[in-house]
Amino acid sequence: MKFLIIQTAFAGDVILSLPLVQVLRKRYPASKIDFLCIPKTSELLVGNPNIDEVIVYDKRGTDKSLSGFFRIVKRLKKEKYNYVFGVQRFLRTTLLAYFVHKTRSVSYNNSSFSFLYDETVNYQNKHEILRVLDLIKPLGINENNIIRPELFPSEEDKIKIDGIYKGLNISSKSELVCIAPGSVWFTKRFPKEKFIRLINLCEKDNFRIALIGGPDDAPLCDDIIKNTTNNNVYSFAGKLTMLQSAELIKRSSALVTNDSAPLHLGNAVGTKVIALFGSTVRDFGFYPAGDGDKVFEINGLACRPCTNHGKKECKIKSFDCMNLIREEDIYAEIKKSI
Repeated sequence: MKFLIIQTAFAGDVILSLPLVQVLRKRYPASKIDFLCIPKTSELLVGNPNIDEVIVYDKRGTDKSLSGFFRIVKRLKKEKYNYVFGVQRFLRTTLLAYFVHKTRSVSYNNSSFSFLYDETVNYQNKHEILRVLDLIKPLGINENNIIRPELFPSEEDKIKIDGIYKGLNISSKSELVCIAPGSVWFTKRFPKEKFIRLINLCEKDNFRIALIGGPDDAPLCDDIIKNTTNNNVYSFAGKLTMLQSAELIKRSSALVTNDSAPLHLGNAVGTKVIALFGSTVRDFGFYPAGDGDKVFEINGLACRPCTNHGKKECKIKSFDCMNLIREEDIYAEIKKSI
């Protein structure tokens, strides 16, 4: 059997697709399982023994044109996949699956041009991992449990985090808390000033705080450090790969994060996640699902949710969904974890 999983969305979406790979590998150990993703998320799949080939599709770069699309199609068709799973519901994924599959293509009933798939499954209101696992129901596989995604940091990644532990004089995970303050979307970001107040509350406690994120989050993290009175805060934003960040989170007592990719990194490595939900809600299916995880959100707001992804600004200017979350409550939850 040859399987292709198409997921060209963000890092969190790729992480939440990994249980599909894990179940297929367990059920069909001798099969060929390939994963199509974008360049930025491909680093998450490095060293993954459940994936035979990571195929990079630069849909916003070198493969953006129509000729680039059909160049990828030509390459994939040579594999003669028995099953192609369209995890992403956009038209580009539908067309890739349509042109590439040999035997069967599967996606959701609400995918763009879903009639082009050979089979569809109902897109239901439940955790995204369970939705993704529904895609293999046509193979007679019914998996109704949330399976933790597996990531595989290398020995070099682990040595990198060993160096951070040594540099910060950390001897155990109880001495470290990770905070991921960034997000692409404004309405998903807990305000900078509130992060600063939260970190100041931690000042009297004897643990280090590691700020994590991508290169775009580095200015935010630097500004937080500049304005906090807590001297035990360090920024690693833009200095670690995603797998290195996963390893750092794994060795932390807790992760405080917005509704963004680090949340799913935390779940993948089994660290307690303290998630801050603003414009989005758990009903969308991207909530933390680990034992002891905690979601802070303001229920009962007429304006919430205002979008299923996030927005560049709060349209009603109050930003109550984030502003009404109390730093003192988050701090108390951190204290439970260390």
